[in-house]
Amino acid sequence: MTSPNSKTATLGVEIEAAAQYLKGRSFPDQRRWLYAYLIKMTNQGSGAITLLRRHWVITDANGETREVRGDGVVGEHPRLEPGESYEYRSMCDLSTAWGTMEGSYTFMDDEGEELEVAVGRFFLVESSENAIVVE
Repeated sequence: MTSPNSKTATLGVEIEAAAQYLKGRSFPDQRRWLYAYLIKMTNQGSGAITLLRRHWVITDANGETREVRGDGVVGEHPRLEPGESYEYRSMCDLSTAWGTMEGSYTFMDDEGEELEVAVGRFFLVESSENAIVVE
C-alpha cells in the first residue's frame, strides 16, 4: 500500500508531511471533516535559509480545489541553518471525507535569493486517525 504521507526534496530542502483525522472534532452529518497535519522541513543545503511564505492547494473528494497563501507558518518565519529541522502542526477542514494537500514554501537564502520548495501531495483520509508520525 502507498503511504498517505509525502517526502519531497527540492533545492536542498526536504519536506515531510503527514495528516491525522480528528474524529472527535469532525461533524460528518454537517459535511465537516477536520484534519491535523504535521510538517517537518530540513535544510540539507550548505547555507542558512529563512521561510517567507506558504502556498497550499487543497482538493476535496469532489475535485473542488481551494488555494491558501500566507506569510510564514503558524505565525513564524523559521530560520534553518544547514542540517537543522523545523516542525509545526496545523489543521485543515474539508466538506468531504477525504482529500489531498500539496503546495510549496518560499524560502530566502542569506544572499537574498528566493527558493521555491515543493510540498508533495499527501492525503487527508479518515484511516489516518493515528498516522501523524513523521520519521
